[in-house]
Amino acid sequence: MTARALEFMIPGDLHSATGGYVYDRTMVAGLRNLGWRVEVHGLDASFPSPTSDALAHAGRVFHALPDEACVLVDGLALGAMPQMIEPHARRLRVVGLIHMPLASEFGIAPEIAERRGREERRALALVRHVIVTSRQTERDLAAHGVDRSRLTVVEPGVWKTDSPGSPRARAGDGALELLCVATLQGGKGHELLIEALAPLAHLPWHLQCVGSLSRSPATVHRFIEKVNHLGLTDRVALIGEVPHAELSELYRGADLFVLPTMRETYCLAVAESLAHGLPVISSRTGAIPELIAAATGMPAGLLIEPGDREALRAALERTLTDGALRLSMRAAALEARARLTAWPEACERMARVLERFCE
Repeated sequence: MTARALEFMIPGDLHSATGGYVYDRTMVAGLRNLGWRVEVHGLDASFPSPTSDALAHAGRVFHALPDEACVLVDGLALGAMPQMIEPHARRLRVVGLIHMPLASEFGIAPEIAERRGREERRALALVRHVIVTSRQTERDLAAHGVDRSRLTVVEPGVWKTDSPGSPRARAGDGALELLCVATLQGGKGHELLIEALAPLAHLPWHLQCVGSLSRSPATVHRFIEKVNHLGLTDRVALIGEVPHAELSELYRGADLFVLPTMRETYCLAVAESLAHGLPVISSRTGAIPELIAAATGMPAGLLIEPGDREALRAALERTLTDGALRLSMRAAALEARARLTAWPEACERMARVLERFCE
């Protein structure tokens, strides 16, 4: 076994546009650029509620790995299959990668959350070490009995090769471009956002929603119905998933990033917004308050408590009507941009952690 060879087990579609998959595939590419041989083992998309066939397949993948192999298992699968890990925990060098504790998924029933948490803790006890992608996840796992000495934070990076955007020149009544980047599903706050924007229809704004429209058809249907009912069809664009280069252009062309999410641990979309010098309106959850905090003066955005529609409406109205505030938040966003970790640095940190625990 060499510490520069990695077996990476990832459930579902690695090319999905959600933050966890962006993290995983960027780490794969980054480790390969650092000279690692990375083999990606695709597991079934049914995780974290795996079918019996999905568990059987995962068991075969584990069984086929050579003794002493360095194995990184994405948390969507790890916590759902302690029984698959246990027979191989001693012969393999297994490291867990947790984006969000499975019990923290928004909207799941309490009994499911309790069962997921119990199984995840059992799985985490079997691995050599646990890499988490945010300080919030570190705190959450520590609060549930995982020793902090077994946890290392490797936060996502951002691409800093792109220049940040600049305020667009516009006529006095030009509409402000609002950008929301998130899978359109329960918990991301799209319906709350449109409800908060409806009373502000007299103000000049346009909203672009970027993210998958296929993961929660019921949420998409409700959102479209609400937009139509509120008479905002011409003010809202559902764009769906877009390639990274196109998304970067959307960030640069926007005036304000808006994501009233109910629950996050890190929130890569907020970090990417700041990397483009884009002010933020979002929720006080996960790493978002840390991301937008400024060392001096005005922070890079305004935060609400998750689910507070009136506070969201007030934050939007204040930002839409106060050009000086927007400029101040943009200056703070550029300050925050300078503090963000670049992806190559994040990949180097990941490599150091893996080397340490796969020796």
